[in-house]
Amino acid sequence: MDWRMKDAETRIGEIIDRALSEGPQTILREGEAVVVVKAADYSRLVPQPSFKEHLLNGPSFEGLDLERDKSSPREVDFEF
Repeated sequence: MDWRMKDAETRIGEIIDRALSEGPQTILREGEAVVVVKAADYSRLVPQPSFKEHLLNGPSFEGLDLERDKSSPREVDFEF
């Protein structure tokens, strides 16, 4: 169903209810449209990267110091 912005402002609860029960709802504002859909439907429409792709496309660790501290550990007294 299509909604005008003026109606959507006052009936957002109904729009969400209809999106959940009937399917996508379109809100129009000055010739532009947005669509309200269930999160599960959105997830199916937008491709999700695999875990491998997620890791490979993450931030670069170049220049990050990953050297292990080689100093001796502190002494711990286990006696009470």
